[in-house]
Amino acid sequence: MANVSRETNSQKNEIKNEKEPKFESVNEVISRIFNDSKSDVGNQLAEDYIKKSDVINDSNFPRPDRTRLFAVANQKGGVGKTTSAVNIAAAFADAGMNILFIDMDPQGNASTAFGISHSVETDSVYDVIEGRKTIEEVIQTCNELPTLDVVPSTINLTAVEIEIADFEDKNLLLRKALNSFLADSEKHYDYVIIDCAPSLGHLVLNALCAVEEILIPVQAEYYALEGLGLLLNSVELVKKEFNPDLHISAMLVTMYDKRTILSRDVYDQVKEYYPDVLLETTIPRAVRISEAPSFGQTAITYDPKGTGTLAYKQAALEIANKYEQNNS
Repeated sequence: MANVSRETNSQKNEIKNEKEPKFESVNEVISRIFNDSKSDVGNQLAEDYIKKSDVINDSNFPRPDRTRLFAVANQKGGVGKTTSAVNIAAAFADAGMNILFIDMDPQGNASTAFGISHSVETDSVYDVIEGRKTIEEVIQTCNELPTLDVVPSTINLTAVEIEIADFEDKNLLLRKALNSFLADSEKHYDYVIIDCAPSLGHLVLNALCAVEEILIPVQAEYYALEGLGLLLNSVELVKKEFNPDLHISAMLVTMYDKRTILSRDVYDQVKEYYPDVLLETTIPRAVRISEAPSFGQTAITYDPKGTGTLAYKQAALEIANKYEQNNS
C-alpha cells in the first residue's frame, strides 16, 4: 500500500507540474520568431522590451510615508477593473510592499485571482459590513505573495444592498471597520486596495467612503468613455456628502492595442480632459493576463516575464512615483 501511495503522489506532482505553465520571455519569443535576423521590426520590439524591463528592474518602489487607500472603480463592466486591481496590488506586493486587498465585488473574481477561498461558508467582507466579524478575523494571506493579505468576497455580498438599506450609517460601515483595523494592526500596510463592484450602489459607496484615492481603469473603446462622466459625477457627490478627502489620483487605459487608431484616439481623448491623472502606461490586450485567474494567480506570478506583467509593474511604479512627486 505504501508503494501505491508514493506512486500516486508522484503522479499527482507530475500532473501539477504539467499544469503549471512555463513561458518564454518576450525577448526569447521575439528572437525565435525573427530567428535572430536583422529585422527592423524584431530589433525594435526587442529593444523596447529590454528598455522597459531595465527600468523596472533598476527601480526601487518608494514606500509611501503613510498608508495609501485606493478604490479601483468603474461602474461599467468589462473594462479590466478587477484585473487591474489585482495586478497592481500584486505588483506592489512583488516589490516588497505590505498590501491589504479588500474584495468588494460579490462575484469574487479578485479572490479567485489570489487563490483565496471564497465559498458561501467563508468568513468574508460580507460579515465585516454587517458587523459579525472584524477584518482581522476574515483576512487570508495570498500563498503566491506573502506580503499581500486579502479580505475575500462571497456571493452572499449580493444581499448587502437590501440588508443595510435602512441602516443610518449604511455608507460608512466599511470605513469604520477599516479604520478600526488599521489603528489596531501590528502590521503596517503600505497600500489598501479595494476592488469595487461594477455598479453605483451601497457597496461602491462604502468603498468610496473608506478611501482617499480612486484608480479608474478605462477600456480603449468609446463605450467606456460614455460611462466615465456618470462615474465622475458620482465621485463628486460622494466627496461632497461623505468624504471630502476623496479624489481621483489615476486613470489607466486598458486593453490597449497600439496598432489601432481607436486605441490611440481613446487614449488621446482621456489625456486631453484628464492630463494630470492619466497614467502614461497602457495595459495591452494579452491572453495570459486573462488566463492567470484560472490558475488561481495574478499575471504577475503566472507570467513574470510577460508584456502584461511588465505593463502592470510599470503602472504600479508610476502610481508610486506620482505620489512621491506630489508630496515632495
